[in-house]
Amino acid sequence: MPDKRPTARLSARFPTDLPAWQALKSHYRDDMKGASIASLFARDAKRCDDFTIQSGDLLLDYSKNLLGRKTRKLLIRFAKEARVPQAIERMFAGEAINNTENRAVLHVALRAKLSDQVALETPGVPEVWRVLDQMEQFVSAVQEGSIRGCSGKRLCNIVNIGIGGSDLGLVMASRALRHHWLPGMQFHSVSNVDGTQLTDLTASLDPATTLFVICSKTFTTQETMSNANAAAKWIRERLGNDAVRQHFVAASTNHKAMDAFGIHEDYRFAFWDWVGGRYSLWSAVGLSLALVIGMDQFKAMLAGARRMDMHFRSAALDENMPVLLAVTAFWYNQFFAAESQAILPYDNRLDRFPAYLQQLQMESNGKSVRTDGKPVKVKTGMVIWGEAGSNAQHSFYQLLHQGTRFVPVDFLLPVQSSGATQAQQDLAITNCLAQSEALMDGYSLQQARDDLLASGETSAEVKRLAPHKVHAGNRPSNTILFERLSPDSLGQLIALYEHKVFVEGVLSGINSFDQYGVELGKRLASRVAGQGSENASTKGLLAAVRSRRLP
Repeated sequence: MPDKRPTARLSARFPTDLPAWQALKSHYRDDMKGASIASLFARDAKRCDDFTIQSGDLLLDYSKNLLGRKTRKLLIRFAKEARVPQAIERMFAGEAINNTENRAVLHVALRAKLSDQVALETPGVPEVWRVLDQMEQFVSAVQEGSIRGCSGKRLCNIVNIGIGGSDLGLVMASRALRHHWLPGMQFHSVSNVDGTQLTDLTASLDPATTLFVICSKTFTTQETMSNANAAAKWIRERLGNDAVRQHFVAASTNHKAMDAFGIHEDYRFAFWDWVGGRYSLWSAVGLSLALVIGMDQFKAMLAGARRMDMHFRSAALDENMPVLLAVTAFWYNQFFAAESQAILPYDNRLDRFPAYLQQLQMESNGKSVRTDGKPVKVKTGMVIWGEAGSNAQHSFYQLLHQGTRFVPVDFLLPVQSSGATQAQQDLAITNCLAQSEALMDGYSLQQARDDLLASGETSAEVKRLAPHKVHAGNRPSNTILFERLSPDSLGQLIALYEHKVFVEGVLSGINSFDQYGVELGKRLASRVAGQGSENASTKGLLAAVRSRRLP
């Protein structure tokens, strides 16, 4: 068994102490602070080709960014000095890079082939393929009808009960792959503790055809178990006390709690402590998705993620897509005071992808302490937000184009439609490309004046209106192009951002894989529920709640 004691720090020195940081600081001040993306294009006829790379089905055009060849060279040098290559190998080797919890970080093992030799000596890794086989047998049995509900009806309404990483990834992927749902199968999810999702859902569900999938490693997560107990009560009331065994399955490691709940011994699916919640889609937590899209498509998603893993592990840093996205985001965060990044997919089926990335990025890198326990000296954790395509254009693009905030953008653009006519997808493509061009080039005061005069406006009106039409431009963006939204391409996209987030954490010297900031509020909620609170504001609000309760 390998030694699982905490390994050496991912970055032995503060990022600001590295020679490359000082070089980047000077480069920003002397060369890039007042630079324009348009001028970078004007000086480099090959810029588009030189700032475009491909991995698998994904093509990344990062030419519309405030970085030149020297910037890229210095950023890659900085990544090397921050020991990014070593951190990548430590992850794939199964070392305990989650040093606060003394755990390996091995979501990459969940989608690896045995021949990839990913941390095979780490406890649990050899069981990955057994659990995948168990999932496949169960999914096939449900789809073929050999596993049915207690009344003999086929189980076709799959309800995932989880929260955070046991919900967001599944909801996102189920919507993204809606065109791959098997005939008659339906995906539903319940996460929030207020109970309204379950109440609204059960009003229209047939309990006889409903299968609940409970996702909780410990089988104690408050929100999840509150909803699971309410769902079990609903099933018992409608189908009898013994129905839970045929209408509930679980991804968990707590067999004693599953015994008490009534989960059938054959309906339990394992995963391991090296599977972080926000990286758990690839594990048995993905069972509800596999039930709806089929195991072949679920495996295709794993295969897509593996393709990105192989690229991430083997590509040179200056040709490595996750690394380039990470160093670019780090450049903007540290030197351009970017506080947020917008994710803008031009396929409505990716409408929950920004929300999924919110957790991936902000729960991972929203840290203020380094791996060694010392305060960080850099900015961490940009705010991630976004919306799909044209809806976003008619919502917040005003701020992106003419607001005062510096917001880098990632455009996600499929070439082929995932369901609509190609003519409609072509409209989406032209809109996406036009928006990225407008963000970069802007619209000058002189252009505004000329266009207003050409439209017949008086000189007075031109003088009045022209300033309001100016777009400053010089707003950076990446465009990630792929042929179509499929399980394979979705797997590549998710893994791309997983690795980007990891690299950003390494550059900052933080542990991207714990989430203690989530836990304090949960502990306080339990105390408030049981004992009240000594906080004056909380006490006042509890009194106000009680006074407004209906008799």
